[in-house]
Amino acid sequence: MRGSKTAVVLVAAAALMAPMRAEAGTAAPGAGTATAARTAVAPTGAAEGRAFGPGQVAGTLRAPSGVAKRLFRAWLRHDRRAAAAVATPAAVRTLFSYAYRAPDRFAGCAGNACRFVHTSVRVPGGLNGILMVVSHGTVARVYESRHITTPAKAAKYLYDAWRAGDRNRGLEIAATGVVTKLFRVKFGGPGYLFQGCQAEKGGRSCAYSYEGGAMFLHLRGGAARGYEVRSISYIAD
Repeated sequence: MRGSKTAVVLVAAAALMAPMRAEAGTAAPGAGTATAARTAVAPTGAAEGRAFGPGQVAGTLRAPSGVAKRLFRAWLRHDRRAAAAVATPAAVRTLFSYAYRAPDRFAGCAGNACRFVHTSVRVPGGLNGILMVVSHGTVARVYESRHITTPAKAAKYLYDAWRAGDRNRGLEIAATGVVTKLFRVKFGGPGYLFQGCQAEKGGRSCAYSYEGGAMFLHLRGGAARGYEVRSISYIAD
């Protein structure tokens, strides 16, 4: 009888250890940043030591935050196949081209838009990391801080975002205040002419002229870390 009880205990212990071994096997293959990021995006209940029932686990995985975290973890593991299971091909391509180190904090979701942000490095744009837009259980689009190496390309990137009416795209390369100010006015159609960029104190200035005035985008940064549109100004003829 004592031998039977011992066998039962050993079987139960093995069953409990199996999920732990599986989780340990998915720990990111390389860096300490990846490990920190995995910890940061753990579901709240797990972080607090609460158990999830089967229905709660399924609901968490289907919720925007659960879907976004699954994609983020797949990216940290460099696992495109796992990423493709929860995201569109375009979203996977965008995420896997991210130029900076992995963001280290999950900043939560506003509706179906979930953000992962940097707290230890500075990157261009008010997005400050990665934003995932979740639709019907799939990451449909990824926005990310962009590494653009010339002021002209950075200025044109913001201009194209404004023309498309896409604030998140603007935040990939411009400060939040710039995007707020620029998008107060809807793009007015043809008539804007790019006049190039020139040096100014502290950085570069790129101009778009239009009938009656001009718009100046003031950029900071450089080729190594990327350019960011830091402020915007206007003049009238």
